[in-house]
Amino acid sequence: MRILFIGTPAIAVPCLRAISEMELEGAGVTLAGVLTKADRPRRHGQAEPSDVSAAASALDVIRKEKGLPPIPQLKPEKLDAVAREDVAALAPELLVSFAYSRIFGPRFLALFPLGGINIHPSLLPKYRGASPIPAVIFNREKETGVCIQKLAAEMDSGDIIVSVRIELSGRETSASLSETAGEKAALLLRELLLDFGPKAADAKPQTGEALYCLQIKKEEGLIDWGKSAAEIDAQIRAFTPWPLSFTRRGKDTLIILEAEIAAVQTETEKNAPPGTVLGISSQGIIVQTGDGILALKRLQWQTKKALDWKVFCNGERGFMGVRLE
Repeated sequence: MRILFIGTPAIAVPCLRAISEMELEGAGVTLAGVLTKADRPRRHGQAEPSDVSAAASALDVIRKEKGLPPIPQLKPEKLDAVAREDVAALAPELLVSFAYSRIFGPRFLALFPLGGINIHPSLLPKYRGASPIPAVIFNREKETGVCIQKLAAEMDSGDIIVSVRIELSGRETSASLSETAGEKAALLLRELLLDFGPKAADAKPQTGEALYCLQIKKEEGLIDWGKSAAEIDAQIRAFTPWPLSFTRRGKDTLIILEAEIAAVQTETEKNAPPGTVLGISSQGIIVQTGDGILALKRLQWQTKKALDWKVFCNGERGFMGVRLE
């Protein structure tokens, strides 16, 4: 079975590795190629490959040692006629997609005799769309999961072939949960590919009400101190590593990298306006919210380096009593 793997960010890399490893093991799978987003300027304006592209290049070293050819990489700006010709030249049979963020049209899907499958890090039909992992954390869900579905015309609406649940502790960040989901997805994909025909034929329609999540915008990271400590804590975790959560002291922007709900609240503290820096505790710098106290543990002034709260306080003697906005 010849597979074209389509994906871009780091969460998709474990699945790419799993397919290549199955080829190395002689498991009846061939990695026909990788299709990913074009190289983009990242640091100092220099174009850098996507995480999937970089991983494919790293796998080429291992594949060469084992006598396998390098992985062909396609990086089209559009999935147009030229892209379709390039894909057809690889003679793929199955499309495996993970976090590519584009809809595949019927002419593109027609290139794959076995059709296409999409890996999605949520328990569909909940959190269809571009930001399922931040949405799960932001909404303080107790569990999430990974689904592998058949590709359909409507985004993330395809029949579910296999899935796995992930229990949440309530301390995950988008970074840590993405890593967990990526590894779970790789195990799930390997299991599916070993018995693809029967399992794909037994796919089940999604049941329940669909819930959608949109692309996150950078300005959504601004903290509203009128919200509860639990809501703000969830936002900070959901928006790590991007777009990060921030607040302001006058014209200065302060990024909050890590926080937790403070254990105690006195009557005096309850009367303080939301955003007031109340002092310090064993948990960190404590700030009044609309409901409860939040302890800030790691902070970073914009353009400066991240600091543990104790080090931060050493350089900010007048920080106590400040009202953050």
